Amino acid sequence: MPHCIIEYSNEIDKSVEPAQLINAVYQGALKSGLFKDEDIKTRSIAFDSYQAGSIKKAFVHVTVKILSGRNIEQKKTLSNLILSQLKTIDFPSTLVTVEVVEIEKESYARVMM
Repeated sequence: MPHCIIEYSNEIDKSVEPAQLINAVYQGALKSGLFKDEDIKTRSIAFDSYQAGSIKKAFVHVTVKILSGRNIEQKKTLSNLILSQLKTIDFPSTLVTVEVVEIEKESYARVMM
């Protein structure tokens, strides 16, 4: 943990490499001090089709899934550090958002195959 999922509008690909997004989110999560390097999993998904109101505007939205047990200050720090790292990227007019979502430890399952 965490699973960092970056969703973004595909027009961002014209000016920003997906690897830049992935690295910025990874660096923010690492700087939080909440996770070990090898536990941070980051991936991105570009969207061709989307609508947010009547004006089509570029977006980046990061969902950070973490196991339950962190307090609100830790979660706020995490989202702010990720947002801070993303702000270092020169996006065209883009709405950038970050949310932290808890996964119940009791229902989470994993296996290495």
